[in-house]
Amino acid sequence: MNFGVELRPQSPVTRPLDVMEVKVEDFAARRRRALQRVDKQLSNGNFKTAQSLVKRLQGKSGGLRGFGAAKQIPKSLSALEQLEFFDGVDLLSLRPLVDLVLDSIQSSLLDQDKIGGSEELMHGEGSNCKDDHFLCLQHEAGHFLVGYLLGALPKGYSIPSMEDLTHGNFSSGKVEFLGFEFLREVGVDLMLKSNMKRKGMVVKANRGKISSKILNQFSCIILGGLVAEHLEFGHSVGLHSDVEKLSNVTKWLGISGADANFQMRWATLNTVFILHRHHEARSRLVEAMASDKSVGQCISSIENAIEQKPI
Repeated sequence: MNFGVELRPQSPVTRPLDVMEVKVEDFAARRRRALQRVDKQLSNGNFKTAQSLVKRLQGKSGGLRGFGAAKQIPKSLSALEQLEFFDGVDLLSLRPLVDLVLDSIQSSLLDQDKIGGSEELMHGEGSNCKDDHFLCLQHEAGHFLVGYLLGALPKGYSIPSMEDLTHGNFSSGKVEFLGFEFLREVGVDLMLKSNMKRKGMVVKANRGKISSKILNQFSCIILGGLVAEHLEFGHSVGLHSDVEKLSNVTKWLGISGADANFQMRWATLNTVFILHRHHEARSRLVEAMASDKSVGQCISSIENAIEQKPI
């Protein structure tokens, strides 16, 4: 039956390009270009400019979602002793790991008192160059990732090469962060204080020289390497100058006894929580650092890993 309406075959509908896909690609390209600018400023020693660029990208769409965005355990005695769940994570399941890390810290401090400390991670029993290289990568990635997620910008890092390790030149790796320039004062101040005490002179603490936020950042970042080793291998090998640095900073600030113990316990739990929560980002970061990627490219590997996940 024809009602006077001509029926024509419809043309196939062309599906418009997925807007979300375009946005994701555009965001990724923008972030990549921005991080290239950050790398350029870091390589030129323009650290404040690099930090300014990163802060402009912080929390923005297509920017840096992870920088300074880590959820943290409340810093209170009740949280340390009674908190069982936090942000969907079973903290009770992490307690054995926290205790192991604290045991490693205590052992490291005792050993350093006996032999004067060590600036290197020592070889594990039966280890080889490949093992040592992987150990160092995990350790430094722990520092890098915790620092980045807590809002401290890494300005550079180094990992001993396989060639160096093959020839027995086992030097420690390192990650340097902006904002921790106070560390230059610590060693000199402690030496002066030691001399003054021997002479019976009054020694004042340096409380107030750094903010509690900086101390908390530093405490967690400095333990990031040790915690990463425990997460990856179930134990830690050798001595850690990191532990000695944290101990020296608390002494420098005049924090001792129960207060120093509380700071160490909280920092350990918080660092374990952060690295346990972001294991995929740590894995991606290790790959990037193993390939000697730039700081900006390492940051990109972290951001790619947490793109669609809660911080």
